[in-house]
Amino acid sequence: MPVTVLLVDDEPLVRAGLRAVLEAQPDLEVVGEAADGAAVIPLVRRLRPDVVAMDVRMPLMDGIEATRAVLRTVSDPPKILVVTTFENDEYVYEALRAGADGFLLKRARPAEIVHAVRLVAEGESLLFPASVRQLAAEYGDGGGNPAARAAMERAALTEREAEVLRLMARGLSNAEIAGRLIVGTETVKSHVSAVLAKLGARDRTQAVIAAYESRFVAPG
Repeated sequence: MPVTVLLVDDEPLVRAGLRAVLEAQPDLEVVGEAADGAAVIPLVRRLRPDVVAMDVRMPLMDGIEATRAVLRTVSDPPKILVVTTFENDEYVYEALRAGADGFLLKRARPAEIVHAVRLVAEGESLLFPASVRQLAAEYGDGGGNPAARAAMERAALTEREAEVLRLMARGLSNAEIAGRLIVGTETVKSHVSAVLAKLGARDRTQAVIAAYESRFVAPG
């Protein structure tokens, strides 16, 4: 089955470009488009896309609020890939904090766009880990977020789970973590699942944001 994608951007030319790039791939299918975040929820409920490629800045409802709304109101929500003009943008970091799974630059090459959609759909590694770390260093609470620190303490990660989280923050995939720790991939998947459950994170990106916000992992 192809990975289905909903495009949300107030610029028709951007939507057309993304559609052309994605639909050139046999495993990707664009199932719908919207020009504003306010239209996302009914489309997600009707089309059930695997991934929403969402502009972060839109006139009526921006990508941050649309991300929060989807995750708050839609059962089994899709992965959300924020599409942005500027990599080092506070809006991008806020969207990630709100629950977005990764971000994509509008100037990205076609191969990079395709890779980003596939990677977010798979959810086994962190998209642009260095950029997420840079965003956390610039826009995260420099002293550490007290609520995030308390949540990390409550999580009571085991030594191995903590090690896995640190490697996740560096952007390693499950297979790469398995090779680093000399364990099986299924063992790593179990550790990742345990980390997400203990942190109340829906995916790797949210777990890594939590690690940076709590200063469990230094973002600099």
